[in-house]
Amino acid sequence: MIFAPLGCLAALLLFLSIPLILVLLFMNLVSFSFGELGLSPNTAMVLILLMLIGSLINIPLTRHRVAQARPDSLRSLFSPPPTLYSGVAVNLGGAVIPLCLSIYLGTIMPSLWQVLVATGVMALVTRATARFIPGRGIVVPMFIPPILSALLAMLLAKEFAAPVAYVAGTMGTLIGADILNLHRIRRFEGMVSIGGAGLFDGIFLVGIVAVFLTALV
Repeated sequence: MIFAPLGCLAALLLFLSIPLILVLLFMNLVSFSFGELGLSPNTAMVLILLMLIGSLINIPLTRHRVAQARPDSLRSLFSPPPTLYSGVAVNLGGAVIPLCLSIYLGTIMPSLWQVLVATGVMALVTRATARFIPGRGIVVPMFIPPILSALLAMLLAKEFAAPVAYVAGTMGTLIGADILNLHRIRRFEGMVSIGGAGLFDGIFLVGIVAVFLTALV
């Protein structure tokens, strides 16, 4: 009975440390994946921070004001209703930065036809499997893009599979899920963010997991 409080305290500390352990494991996975792309740990950390911070920034491409709703309460009679906009924006962390990294990786690949074929296949598959969920955005089954992009990279370019997997996984998902579905989601009110909302976490994880899978084979 004397040691019961110590045991409870140890169990509580272990439980509270689980999120930190998971974060550290995830950061190790990310650093390892970026290392497979030929990036240094410092560069990988900067890119991770830029993507996470950039996920909060949407750069408008087109924007127009929509009709404001009529006041529906006594309080709204004395305060102007919020201004609503509709249009298309591009997410800095979920689209712009992955695009820049993909362009850089394309410059160091010995051949480009493999990544073009893999990206095209990824775009078609994610276009077919993407679903629009109101309030969340475009959602793609998480297990399909990383596994498929890793398999395509291993089949088409085993010598430089890691960069092919990253480019095909991120750009293929971005093109297939977001860009090829703009005609569907633009019918809904509000700003449509390419690479943002429900797709950012998908693009962020697809590239990392795809590269990690190629390293395991």
